[in-house]
Amino acid sequence: MSTGPFVTADWLAERLQAPDIVVVDGSWYLPAMGRDAEAEFRAGHIPGALRFDIDAVRDEASALPHMLPSPEAFASRMRQMGIGDGMTVVVYDGMGLFSAPRVRWTLKAFGARDVAILEGGFPAWVAGGHPVEEGEARPRDRRHFTARLDHSAVAHVGDVQRALAGQAQVVDARSAARFAGEEAEPRPGVR
Repeated sequence: MSTGPFVTADWLAERLQAPDIVVVDGSWYLPAMGRDAEAEFRAGHIPGALRFDIDAVRDEASALPHMLPSPEAFASRMRQMGIGDGMTVVVYDGMGLFSAPRVRWTLKAFGARDVAILEGGFPAWVAGGHPVEEGEARPRDRRHFTARLDHSAVAHVGDVQRALAGQAQVVDARSAARFAGEEAEPRPGVR
């Protein structure tokens, strides 16, 4: 099944029981937001959804947050979660559109082909009157996931330096105040 970058809550509701679709809650919040993604997941999530924590699915040897793990570590985590080759993955978050794009990018960077974001996230799901499930994620059978890192999806320091010296446009997605150093970094210990 091939989707575009976004699917609607109604589209997902019609296909929620399909064996080749897996729903992933990719919620993550900045510390200043005062929200707990794990607690929110347990309080209510799309039925059958799995929890993808970008603080846990990362390079544990790096002091930097959210660095991509090795392909082997990523494949192992996906197998444990029950996400396998050829599945359609639908990612959402609790804000509507905040951290789900990062989870989609991560999955695509490691070779998942069909990954969509739920338009409007969990708020749109609830507003549409769709069912909600409480508690931990239901265990899924292990699946085989072949992780092949697309190195072109990741820029290293040297790549950015060359881009800045050339004709490429580099975009910083932080707020203007954070970019200018007038506002503190919302994550402790990050420059």
